[in-house]
Amino acid sequence: MVSSTVLPQLLLLCLLSFYSRCCCQSSLPRCPNSSVDIPYPFYIDTSSDLNVTKGFAISCGQSGPMILLDAGGGNYSVLNISLLEGYVRVSGQALYSYQCHNSSQGFLDLTPTSYMFSPTQNKFTAVGCDAMAMIRDVRNRSLNDTVSQYLGGCVSFCATEGSIVTGECSGVGCCQSSVPKGLNNLVLEFTSIRDQLMPTSSVVGEDEGSRWCSKAFIAEQDTYVFSRDHLDRDLGKLHMVLDWYIKSGNCKEASRSRQTYMCKENSDCYDVEDGGTGGYRCNCSEGFAGNPYMQGLGGCQGGSLGLMGVLLVLGFWTYWIVKKRRLAKQKQRNFLQNGGLLLQQQIFTHQAPARIFTTSELEDATNNFSDDRIVGRGGYGTVYKGILSDQTIVAIKKSKLVDQSQMEQFINELIVLSQINHRNVVKILGCCLETEVPLLVYEFISNGALFHHLHNTNLVPISWEHRLRIAAETASALANLHLARKVPIIHRDVKSANILIDENYTAKVSDFGASRLVPSNQTHVTTLVQGTLGYLDPEYFYTSQLTDKSDVYSFGVVLVELLTRQKPISYHRQEEGINLASHFTSLAQQNRLQEIVDCVVVKEAGMRHVYVVSHLILKCLKLKGEERPSVETRFRQ
Repeated sequence: MVSSTVLPQLLLLCLLSFYSRCCCQSSLPRCPNSSVDIPYPFYIDTSSDLNVTKGFAISCGQSGPMILLDAGGGNYSVLNISLLEGYVRVSGQALYSYQCHNSSQGFLDLTPTSYMFSPTQNKFTAVGCDAMAMIRDVRNRSLNDTVSQYLGGCVSFCATEGSIVTGECSGVGCCQSSVPKGLNNLVLEFTSIRDQLMPTSSVVGEDEGSRWCSKAFIAEQDTYVFSRDHLDRDLGKLHMVLDWYIKSGNCKEASRSRQTYMCKENSDCYDVEDGGTGGYRCNCSEGFAGNPYMQGLGGCQGGSLGLMGVLLVLGFWTYWIVKKRRLAKQKQRNFLQNGGLLLQQQIFTHQAPARIFTTSELEDATNNFSDDRIVGRGGYGTVYKGILSDQTIVAIKKSKLVDQSQMEQFINELIVLSQINHRNVVKILGCCLETEVPLLVYEFISNGALFHHLHNTNLVPISWEHRLRIAAETASALANLHLARKVPIIHRDVKSANILIDENYTAKVSDFGASRLVPSNQTHVTTLVQGTLGYLDPEYFYTSQLTDKSDVYSFGVVLVELLTRQKPISYHRQEEGINLASHFTSLAQQNRLQEIVDCVVVKEAGMRHVYVVSHLILKCLKLKGEERPSVETRFRQ
């Protein structure tokens, strides 16, 4: 039984075949035991000597159609020929130039032929641990000019043997660059990076460097996959795409001679630049189909509108199905790359409540991530409001980037955080791993962030009672994270924007994108400094050692915000007061707190409460972490 995905493609092929037979009234020639069509101006040469023809002549070898590309007898298998796009896809023994022990081998010269290297379908690749491969243009160089023009190239370098990764071609052991347009003669210049830049250093070792030779070649894009063992062995057969053209000058020049002009009736001519005299190719005019290089029934003929309509509909149908299948495969690749199998295993092992969502579920929940569903933007990404199929309202965070090397750590932290069940911590419900960057799904908190309520002058100020309770609940949430039984958690980005408030003004600590787990036998973790300016612990900034006291410092800044309703960083204050934490400390030491405390707080709480809270704040803002209190400190009114 034919599957639904194959059926439209078969129908389309059948109709195309039927249309081709109706218009052309003839089948295209092929070599024996081959499925490759040979359309005119290509032709099969019956000569028994495979080395006597070039250009459009096709020789039938034992493995199928072959073309000769160089005088040295280099025959290459023809995989397919395109009249419409003007290319020939070939395969042969690795077409590379190499340099080893100061010796080099010449590269394929296409100048005598009607071919050039396709700049859109090929990549220039160099393999080696000490290779700067440069493409030179010697076509227009004068006799007295000793410097050829640089057309392109790339650099491949290996700092250590362990840095070489199979499958990656990004400059370590393997590099790639685009192929220059109009290139039909490749002249390479190899340069040693080690000799020029680091004459005294040991790059991969002297013995290793001499064992591995530098290689450069042109191959079809995405068909070559780098492997570590390619450094010291031949590459075998590679695919390459050649653009072909009629070598008789440009369209204007060629059309002057009707006897040799190749574009027949109902066809259009377009110029092809090859870096030399140039040439041209032909296409059927709009509304016509067939071979633009032939006269009569085999040439460009008008198409039935009805048949073309059917072909168009089937074409769109096929495109939609192929696109859908390709998207499904991409989702599966993303799921595996983002640690999907590990997450499934961890959920099962730890009986974690985390749920794995599909992209379709979250697209439906957010109206395809519509802009009117955006409820927040931050340094780490965008947050959307979503409504799941069971009417559960959720917050969906789409991050800007993710470190693939830290994916296992991301999965472990997700499992741990999903098991936290505290009334003042925003609960992580799960994630979606089918996108390039994982999406995180949280419970939705309706009343926005504390930052918005403190610094939006259009809102009624929060009462002192609510502010004090929000502070206590935030401290309780952080204490729960720091004292977690399985693995202590340091939030690392405590700030008013990450403290959400529900309709009852209950605090909910959120956004664990920067959080880190602390092994039970350690007091700190050394990591790259992350956080928000104005809240960042100075000791952590200078030492890169993250401790729970780093969260205490940030919490102290939040307390200052609650007390003053001023932003942590503000250029509206005088220069010495730009940083709120240091400004508050300075005023407290001068007994001038009444200048900065919010008038609502003074009115509702009185200065006695202000001094009690400020005493705790000053402890939290100590420069040395060991002098700060633990976050379990409670407020007492």
